[in-house]
Amino acid sequence: MPFRCAVLDDFQNVATTFADWSVPASASGEELEVVSFTEHFGDEDELASALADFDCVVTLRERVPFPASLLDRLPRLRLLIASGMRNSVIDYAAAKANGVTVCGTESSSTPPVELTWALLLGLARGLVQENTALREGGPWQSTVGADLHGRRLGLLGLGKIGSSVARVGLAFGMEVSAWSQNLTDERAAEVGVRLAASKEELLSESDFVSVHLALSDRTRGLLGPAELALLKPTAYLVNTSRAAIVDQDALLATLREGRVAGAGVDVFEAEPLPADHPMRTAPRLLATPHLGYVSRANYERYYGQAVEGIQAYLAGAPVRVLG
Repeated sequence: MPFRCAVLDDFQNVATTFADWSVPASASGEELEVVSFTEHFGDEDELASALADFDCVVTLRERVPFPASLLDRLPRLRLLIASGMRNSVIDYAAAKANGVTVCGTESSSTPPVELTWALLLGLARGLVQENTALREGGPWQSTVGADLHGRRLGLLGLGKIGSSVARVGLAFGMEVSAWSQNLTDERAAEVGVRLAASKEELLSESDFVSVHLALSDRTRGLLGPAELALLKPTAYLVNTSRAAIVDQDALLATLREGRVAGAGVDVFEAEPLPADHPMRTAPRLLATPHLGYVSRANYERYYGQAVEGIQAYLAGAPVRVLG
């Protein structure tokens, strides 16, 4: 019987083109069968049915939860590989109890940095509106772009991604400030930015605000109605981190009421976003379908290391074990 591997959420149908999936089979002598699923499974029953006959599952980021209730229904599952080295939606204790080894892959922080700037620049210069007008015979110039040089960029979070975003802002000639609950003057100075005295100061004084925090109990709902009300009416908000850091109802209300110039969002509480979700039609919103990690280099890393993970597991020496 072959070692069967399911690849989840391969929306572009490219997973098998970014790595040589024949390697694990040739190395171990065990035949490998790879099945790529290009459609997202909407509920646990669908997922349990689809994965019942697989020994291995490769899952993308944190889109598909693997709670105990699902793992208990997959008695054949032996190996679960998640892209990235941190995954908050896998029940590691349940995986261990069910004899499932959980492994990860490396992930680059560069693609989300680049997408952050794509969203920010797209908002600032009205690229979507102007491109649509040009292609559809609309008005020749209908927006007046917002300047970056000399304006303040406020960063919520100054980790690996936030620091890289800061350096680009500085290269544009922006004034950059940052805030997080544990950020120090010394760390801010290392990156060449100013530590904001408070979250409230950062929000009220920035022309562009970008979120780069990990989701935790401390950051969930960090930007609610009161915080969003502090933003300038000319300000732009960008979130390529996690949707739950920003109160989604409050963000929708802020956009509908025109209390900010715009928002750029790459993350949502439900992914893929339902067809009738209000985020799809919100005004002043530039939204992308969680493209932050989606790049050729990252996919080569994810799927290449997934292959390595399968090979190592079949050889009896799993690598990058999580949990």
